[in-house]
Amino acid sequence: MGRACSCDRVGCPAPAAHPVAPTWQMQATTDKLTVARWWEARPEANVILVTGRVFDVLDVPAVAGATALAKMATEDVDTGPVAVAGAERMFFFVATRGAPADEDEWWSCGLDSAPDMYTQTESLRWHCRESFILAPPSRLGTGQDVRWVRRPARFPLPDALRLLEYLADACEEEGC
Repeated sequence: MGRACSCDRVGCPAPAAHPVAPTWQMQATTDKLTVARWWEARPEANVILVTGRVFDVLDVPAVAGATALAKMATEDVDTGPVAVAGAERMFFFVATRGAPADEDEWWSCGLDSAPDMYTQTESLRWHCRESFILAPPSRLGTGQDVRWVRRPARFPLPDALRLLEYLADACEEEGC
């Protein structure tokens, strides 16, 4: 049987759901040649996307995400890309809020230090600056896939505050 995580940490708290390198923020890139070299060297690697630079991610329990998606569909609200991690969490990709003049506006989530960011019982999380998201086509340490519910298709991404209303209501409705 293979390892659940390539980080080699005994008892890794988030197997296969975090960057391997502690310098992940400095290594993150959109350079196609660099990414191609990484994939060639480690074709089994998961896709980790840094948030807060080009996009943010609103992360909710999957049941609340499904409830919110249904409500948004009836009201013709554009959700933008949406992914699901196993049966536990749903990720809504939204436009980043940018660099506000008042730094207190940031919701720094600090999830990279969470015990297990894909199975905690926390309701709504906003992945922004200093965070990341596991994206399709990735596989959790449990063997479950991260897959698209709504594939990225066009820009601009939806405004986070617009979707936040639906997601918060769905979390409350579902008792998350």
